[in-house]
Amino acid sequence: MYISVRDRPAGGTTRGSSSTRPPVGRVVITLGIVSLLTDVSSESVSAILPLYLTAVVGLTPVAYGLIDGLYQGVSALVRLGGGWLADASDRPKWVAFLGYGLSAVARVFLLFASGAAGIAAVVTADRIGKGIRTAPRDAMISTATPTEHLGRAFGVHRMLDTIGAALGPLIAFGLLVVVPDGYSVVLVVSLAFALAGVALLGLLGPDVRARRDRDASSGPTPPPFRWRDLTDRRLRPLLAVAGVLGLLTISDGFIYLALLDHGGVNVAWFPLFYVGTNVAYLLLAVPIGRLADRVGRARTLVVGHLALVGAYLCAVLPTSTAAATVGTLLLLGTFYAATDGVIAAIAGRLVPVQARSSGIAAAQTVVALARMLASAGFGVLWLLLGPTAAMATVAALLALAVLAAATRIPRLDGAAVTT
Repeated sequence: MYISVRDRPAGGTTRGSSSTRPPVGRVVITLGIVSLLTDVSSESVSAILPLYLTAVVGLTPVAYGLIDGLYQGVSALVRLGGGWLADASDRPKWVAFLGYGLSAVARVFLLFASGAAGIAAVVTADRIGKGIRTAPRDAMISTATPTEHLGRAFGVHRMLDTIGAALGPLIAFGLLVVVPDGYSVVLVVSLAFALAGVALLGLLGPDVRARRDRDASSGPTPPPFRWRDLTDRRLRPLLAVAGVLGLLTISDGFIYLALLDHGGVNVAWFPLFYVGTNVAYLLLAVPIGRLADRVGRARTLVVGHLALVGAYLCAVLPTSTAAATVGTLLLLGTFYAATDGVIAAIAGRLVPVQARSSGIAAAQTVVALARMLASAGFGVLWLLLGPTAAMATVAALLALAVLAAATRIPRLDGAAVTT
């Protein structure tokens, strides 16, 4: 066990304590702006995919569930590899740069892709890029931030990320209003934002390196990454909780399709569902991140899934269209604010410093794989039971899973910090 990373700065110079560093530093802001630009790019395209695939291409709910599961799960197949490469090389910035670059290249090919197979191939490449970059980026934030401010730092990053996620669908919607059927215009704008994000990271992104920075401090030098670091007894409960809850976390696309099935919503407004969710997330990410620092990150993560239960029920219960829509989007945004950055903040402090990227990647991989299975399974459930019964069933199961996961909260929030 090594002394806490709070005693050494992100840039490699020695400082006395974490209090000499701001709670949210330049690393967090820069990476947040990179994520903002990248999310404008990706979300401007992905916001229309569920409606396009089901209403235009004519896919059944089962087929859409399989494709959406692929979209959710492809990144999981490479996340651990990206985390390992960042830990082994001690160069998380450049591993993240590789991931962002691959997604930007995918945008180029998206301009020329035609047909479901071609689009699926390009989307897969984009998701692989996301899988490569996510853990190294989050590890840089974790390394550069004092332990007591991790929730706030991840909240600020996710806030900036979510601004991009909200702007993307809004820009796509505006472009299609101004230029009817102007999908190629949306794709060109998407590519421009992706390239801007890659350039910002490459030119201005701080080169945060955990082992190098530890070498520059007064603490002992940690050994190189070892795979057995991921079997740490403190990390296993988090992986179990995240996996069980992830199996009952269906994709946003299904929730929005259920809202359309609720009736009274014009399909032309479908992309704006994503905007509403992301605006709620944007407003709540920092406050909930700070709350997680005070009351416990594991408690926030588990209890946050109750908001998802509420979103499922709002989407299908017999209420007015306005109430169902506003309630669903607000609760879904609350869920993401309570879980998205929080799980990385927890995982990054449950493994040694040399395994930080891989530890975060392991947690994110479990979540992504579980959600991939959830999407595929829910498509079948939708076909067998219909949207209302299927959504109510998953809501009941998730509520029970939250009660079970609550028993693990003391162990996760009380786990010793290992760096």
